[in-house]
This record gives sequence, structure tokens and C-alpha cells, in this order.
Amino acid sequence: MKATTRALEQGGTQLVDQTNQKTVYTPPQTGQQIIDLMSDLERFINDDQLSDYDDLVKMALIHHQFESIHPFYDGNGRTGRILNILYLSKQKLLGAPILYLSRYLNRHKTEYYQLLQAVRDNKTNNDDWQAWLLFMLKALQVTSQDTLQTIKGIIALMQSCKQTIKAKLPKIYSHELINNLFTHPYTKVEFVTDELGIHRNTASKYLNQLVEIGLLTKHKLGKDNYYLNRELYDLLSN
Repeated sequence: MKATTRALEQGGTQLVDQTNQKTVYTPPQTGQQIIDLMSDLERFINDDQLSDYDDLVKMALIHHQFESIHPFYDGNGRTGRILNILYLSKQKLLGAPILYLSRYLNRHKTEYYQLLQAVRDNKTNNDDWQAWLLFMLKALQVTSQDTLQTIKGIIALMQSCKQTIKAKLPKIYSHELINNLFTHPYTKVEFVTDELGIHRNTASKYLNQLVEIGLLTKHKLGKDNYYLNRELYDLLSN
């Protein structure tokens, strides 16, 4: 099941099953209802004295409650996933907001919606709650493992890049240049000029030399040249 949001003429929204266009869930409809429920959720998020749930369990509960309040016409899914990471950061379980839960949830979208809806339909059914919690905990586990592998891959790629530049272009090597190449999967002359404090012509020369030894590929879009770190791009894409 994949649900989409449908606006109602009298205000409010409904969640509709795309396969049969039937309403599967009607969120709170009035502005005051939404304000009251979001206020309760805000207190639940920020006041650790209100419950003794484990932080990861609480994150899953917060996510379900936010998606069920469905306060916005559009963007509730994205906002709810961001809220997950913000809560984990707030509880100091993440040193940086780098977990991309959306990938796992999108890959298991049908199961995600089914479990989300099952709890809405049977709020007192412990089995439905357990299935929902286990799903979200597995999402965290798999995403954490994937993220660690990505970080290790980036570190290894940076080391390889350093060694290549030191060996082939020792005169242009600097920590600032390496950081520039790995801040984003691409860079531009302007970025190198600003971050290394060098002249534009020098920055352009550096980048073209990196293209020549195969560390970057050059792409022209409009009037600008973009220099793509292809290996970093592929690593992040995978």
C-alpha cells in the first residue's frame, strides 16, 4: 500500500490508498486539534520525565505520532524522517546528523505504510506496536551499518587521493585541497579560490591537473565548469 494525501473541500486531509483510491486514514481535521496534538508531542519529545522509554523506542513512537497527526498537507514524511535524526541528535546518540533513514524506509515502503496503518487501526494491539517498533529499530540498525561502511569508504578514498596527489602533483598538495575535494562530490574554481585563498587562474590550473591524473572529471553546465569527484559520487550513490 502506498498512501497519498488528498485535500478535503471543507479543510483537512485524508490519506488515500493509490491502488484503489479508498481512504485509509483521516488525520485530525481542525487547526486547533493539530495545535493541541503537536503541543503534546513537543512535550513528549523534550520532557524526559514523561516516560522511561528507551531513546530508540521513543524515537519510533514520536515518528508514528507525528505521521498520524499529519500536520501539513505535504512533506509530512520528509519532516517526520528529519525529526527522527533531530531527536537522536538531541539525545546525544548521534554526534552528527548523518543517518539517512529515508533510504531504508523508501526501500521498504509497502511494509512501512502497512505497519504504520496497523497501529492506527488497532492502537491497543501489542503485536502491532511490537511489529512497528521492530521495523523502526531494524531501519536504524541497517542504516547505521551502511553509514559506517560509507564513512570507512570515504576515509579510504581520501587516503588514496592524498597519496596520488603527493606522488603525481606534490607542488599542489595541501590539506585544504583534499578537504575541498571531499566536502561535496563536486567542486568549482570559485570554491577552490575561496577555500585555499589562491588566485582564480591558479585554482583552475590545479583542478585541470587533477583531471589530467584522473582524480576528477570536468563537466560544463551553462557557463560554469564543475569538477566531479567520480569515486566519491559513486560511493555516496551506492
